[in-house]
Amino acid sequence: MSKGKYYPKGPKGGKASPSEMLKQLAQVQEQMQVAQEALAQETVEYAAGGGAVVVVADGHQRILSITIDPAAVDPEDVSMLEDLVLVAVNGALEKAGQLAEERMSGLAGGLGLPGV
Repeated sequence: MSKGKYYPKGPKGGKASPSEMLKQLAQVQEQMQVAQEALAQETVEYAAGGGAVVVVADGHQRILSITIDPAAVDPEDVSMLEDLVLVAVNGALEKAGQLAEERMSGLAGGLGLPGV
């Protein structure tokens, strides 16, 4: 193989033909679609302040719910509640991003591309 060029392997170990590469690409696209649909159904949860604020997000990093313990609501200290909500939302989004990365990793590897 010459430097700077890469050719995916065909089913018999040789250089893949353009039609084989397109077939592989179509398979990976289908797998990615299935994985994306599954991510929409998966949820992550993050709690801040010992469970005072709980945020649930899906695998697409959309916030589905925020639950606030009434004991965390102090009219004299609104900034603490704001901080708890911020921490919980960011934590849930980070966990959702990790979930998506976990589920999607390896799919592009099916193409046999280097560094993927």
